[in-house]
Amino acid sequence: MEKEVRIFLRIQKYRKESWKRLCQKKNISLSSLIIDSVENRILNDERRKVLAFIEKQDNVFAKIETNINQVAKIANGQKFISSGDLKNFGEQLKTVIELKEKQNEIFKKIYSLIANDH
Repeated sequence: MEKEVRIFLRIQKYRKESWKRLCQKKNISLSSLIIDSVENRILNDERRKVLAFIEKQDNVFAKIETNINQVAKIANGQKFISSGDLKNFGEQLKTVIELKEKQNEIFKKIYSLIANDH
């Protein structure tokens, strides 16, 4: 591993304090803020937000999948589903597919950003 070196920057005291407050708010180090900003990388706090977003999306779709399975169980148990219910179910599935496609596009952009981050 390469030895780390120090770089000394001269900035106004108020600016340093402002940067430190920003780092405290974002829960990142001043070094991380400077290095990631200079190298045009995603900041650690933004990375955490992205991961939280992905986890939340996964939870939403898990709930939807559970609901789909419940409807299928009811339909199989009753051996009947009305045409209105079937149409409504089909429309909801179409919405889920559209949302999943949008989510996948967002994920592609996120992965692209993260890939360019290294």
